[in-house]
Amino acid sequence: MSRARTIIAVASGRRAKWAVVIFWLIIVAVAGPLSGKLTGAEKNDSSAWLPAKAESTKVLDLQSRFQSPNIFTAVVVYDRPSGLTSADRAKAVADAKQFARQPGVVPGQVTGPIFAQDGKAIETLVPVNLGSKGWNGASAAVTSLRNVAQANDAGLSEHIAGPLGSAADSANSFKGIDGTLLLATLVVVIALLLITYRSPVLWLFPVISAGIALVSAEALIYLLAAHAGLTVNAQSAGILYVLVFGAGTDYALLLTARYREELRRHEDRHEAMALAMRRAGPAIIASAGTVILGLLTLSVAELNSTKSLGPVLAIGVGVALVSMMTLLPALLLIFGRWIFWPVKPAVGTAEPTAQGLWAGVGRRIAARPRVVWVTTAVILGIMALGLTGLKASGLTAAESFVGHHPDSVVGQAVISQNFPAGAGQPVVVVSDVAQATQVEAVFKATPGITGVTPPVIRAGHAFLQGTLTSAPDSQAAYGTIDKVRAAVHAVPGAQAMVGGNTAVTLDIARAADHDRNLIIPIILVLVFVILGLLLRAIIAPIMLIATVGLSFAASLGVSSLFFNHVFNYGNADNSFPLFVFVFLVALGIDYNIFLMTRVREEAARHGPRRGALTGLSATGGVITSAGAVLAGTFAALSTLPITFLAELGFAVAFGVLLDTIVVRSVLVTALNLDLGRWVWWPSKLYRQPVQESEHLQEQPSAVP
Repeated sequence: MSRARTIIAVASGRRAKWAVVIFWLIIVAVAGPLSGKLTGAEKNDSSAWLPAKAESTKVLDLQSRFQSPNIFTAVVVYDRPSGLTSADRAKAVADAKQFARQPGVVPGQVTGPIFAQDGKAIETLVPVNLGSKGWNGASAAVTSLRNVAQANDAGLSEHIAGPLGSAADSANSFKGIDGTLLLATLVVVIALLLITYRSPVLWLFPVISAGIALVSAEALIYLLAAHAGLTVNAQSAGILYVLVFGAGTDYALLLTARYREELRRHEDRHEAMALAMRRAGPAIIASAGTVILGLLTLSVAELNSTKSLGPVLAIGVGVALVSMMTLLPALLLIFGRWIFWPVKPAVGTAEPTAQGLWAGVGRRIAARPRVVWVTTAVILGIMALGLTGLKASGLTAAESFVGHHPDSVVGQAVISQNFPAGAGQPVVVVSDVAQATQVEAVFKATPGITGVTPPVIRAGHAFLQGTLTSAPDSQAAYGTIDKVRAAVHAVPGAQAMVGGNTAVTLDIARAADHDRNLIIPIILVLVFVILGLLLRAIIAPIMLIATVGLSFAASLGVSSLFFNHVFNYGNADNSFPLFVFVFLVALGIDYNIFLMTRVREEAARHGPRRGALTGLSATGGVITSAGAVLAGTFAALSTLPITFLAELGFAVAFGVLLDTIVVRSVLVTALNLDLGRWVWWPSKLYRQPVQESEHLQEQPSAVP
């Protein structure tokens, strides 16, 4: 409590507000140069994504003893459907020699050219060491190889496929994320704030506060990445933009709404701000704390990309909270009431929410609350039926990009038509040296494997490679990996392990399934405990958790229908359900907390029924506005040509709107009205004698 009072005193003080602004100006001056270095600190190599305990990861660790883990093989594919000419063949031979002289190409490791039996295609395998840059260096390496392949081609088609080509295309898809995504997010936030505030000035202050929070968070994350081992990748950096602006603007809306309410009651704006922070601050802090703890649960994930995402985003939300609870109040106080122009909240004027849209909705719900909540729950349940069509089994390379097939995907299609489909992405088997011959025999005998190399002794182990006959990102290839593992694991004493790109993808998918099954229950328990402590009840948290689950299921169900029948995405990433759950529940709990703390506050004064109606009328508008801003920021992810982020953005945006407009405002209010004082069992509020005198048709007032 003392810390909360200190924050309130600092942010709402007549002199302290200037010190707060100066403090943040110093912070942003220091943080600005550091935040610009975050992209350079990203780790987009395999180790930044893989599950640490997976079999394929252990194979990579063994390989790293004699070979850099940052070697990516490019499969340079030449294609002439009418048939190769002698000049084409000569060019491929000459190009192979040129490839060997390009920067980063591993000396003596270029394989090929290899000519297809049908005489229509050629492939050359070129291993390239990207060093510590990971996929950030892939584009330059591919450009170097492509320049060689395209020189004097005389109508021959060339493509760069394989791991290097895929890495370059992925890097290019994330290129410009700093500018494109940030600009899209800003446009959405500014537009929605203008609509919400109906003021040409007020929107500036939440945007400035969120922008400073983002720069400060990026600087802190960079320092932790550079000096404390925090892993950051392009995915977490991109979502950070969205989350800081989305969550930060939410907190700004909630605080500003209460501040405007208090300005209608108090002449002194400093007193109004102190009261607004005292009454809305605990709910905002509890909401942000819940989001932070929910995100930190991702730290228990097996998948490195998920494990690292939690701390990065938790830092962003934490900094956004501090900015909105210190800098924003100081700015609002410095500029006075005129920032609300053209509708300044004058002392003694009526609170608009008392006669607004949500007050009317509350009256209609109150007439037949049980019919309302049962009907709403049934509709949400029907929406959830779409879950049966959700295919979260992973994305192929071709499915990973929105709206186009990049060069690596086109090249892989040519490989699949003319060569063993897994060329350039071998299955790697490691065993003890003594059992290498037996392992080689069972490896060769596995259906779906061809071209097994003889054992090579490195670092005290025997290494073998085989080529998949199926496309390396297909379900058939994953089945082959399981067959190879079963076969080599059965060799006594071999201690054999199976790795390679396809095995890595399979292990990532299974780790994602494990993480989903582990983390979702943890978050549910965590949210239940926090709600129980905050609301000092048991029934209310159970009710809210049930509505959260129903909202999540309905959101996934509708998203599945759109993915399959509107956007034609086909599949979703294995991590998709977990990420949607984390963002919908961890962020959606904001609206639960803000609504229910206000309902509790009003119920203690006027009784549970009046409390439910007043809570809705006072918070319905701001919760809907906050939900619209958060949904809009997540929808900005669709500006990136990456299927996973586009799917995530759609599902979270739809889910947040559903949650704020229907679940929080209609379903929860109807349940509050139907259950009455039982919502607060077994707290003191449940035992408090009902003193409410209002009738259902009475207009609830937002002003005590």
